Formats: sequence, C-alpha cells, structure tokens
Amino acid sequence: MNGDPSAKRLRISLLLRLLHREYAAGIDAALAEAGFGDIRSGDVKALPFVPPEGIPVRDLALRAGVRKQTMAQSVDQLERAGYLERHPNPHDARSRLVVLTERGKAVQPLAAGAGDRIEERWAELTSPEDVEALRAQLHRLLDRIGEADPDAAARLASIDRSRLGQQ
Repeated sequence: MNGDPSAKRLRISLLLRLLHREYAAGIDAALAEAGFGDIRSGDVKALPFVPPEGIPVRDLALRAGVRKQTMAQSVDQLERAGYLERHPNPHDARSRLVVLTERGKAVQPLAAGAGDRIEERWAELTSPEDVEALRAQLHRLLDRIGEADPDAAARLASIDRSRLGQQ
C-alpha cells in the first residue's frame, strides 16, 4: 500500500474492499468495547433500515441493497442476539415484520458514532479536504452510473440514501 509508482496499480474495487474491511474492524471494536460484542458490523448495517413500524425481510433487503437470503441470515442473528423481533404483519398474514428491540435501538447511535470517529481518523491521516473530495467523487460516480445504466439506477434507487449516513 505504498506510494511506489512502480508498484502494480490496484483496482478501485480492491481498494474499496480494503477500506471497508478497516472500517468494519473499527465498528466491531467499538461495539465490543461498549458491550455489544455479540454482533458483527455486517449485521449492524441492517439496523438503520428498520423503521419504527417494522418491515418485512424482503423490503429490508431491498433498502439495504443486499440479497434477501443475506438479510434473512442477518435478521436471524440479530433476533437471536436480542436486537430485533418479528411481529405479525397486520397487512399481510404471509409475512412478518422485523422490529427493533430496545437493545437494537441502543446500538444504532453507537455504531453511527463509531463510523463518524473512523472517518474523522481518516481525515487526520490525510486531510478533511481529501476525505470530502473522496466522498464527492464517489457520489458523482454513483450518480453517473445510475444515469448511464437503468438497471444500476434501479439498484441504487432501492437504497434509502436519506438513511445511509447512519451506518
């Protein structure tokens, strides 16, 4: 990860994956330190997408931008750990609503605060301007991908961007 120009140019996807891995490790450490070591950062990502009235797993998966099977596994884990509950769906007897428990509500601000601290640390390591420039470039790229590809636009629109900053 050095700045050696002769080193092989790494794909952006790999660089994003490495950054995400470091971000997730920071979230996991903060959760464990606060007494929430029984869940992983990957599962915590589902919590910001659960509205107060509850949500079916398929809709939760759509909002979070993951496969239904992946979300079902996360919901199972979070339910076993006491962060989520499933209630009957008053509008559809075939499905159940995923609802946050008090423990689930308590972990949300902790995970969001840990994410803020991680980004602040990255700004200390580079500069606040560099971090904001990266954020702006990624937003611009996502917008342009959505404009150029209707399928990508549908995938990107399925994610509730108003809640993304809470992860």
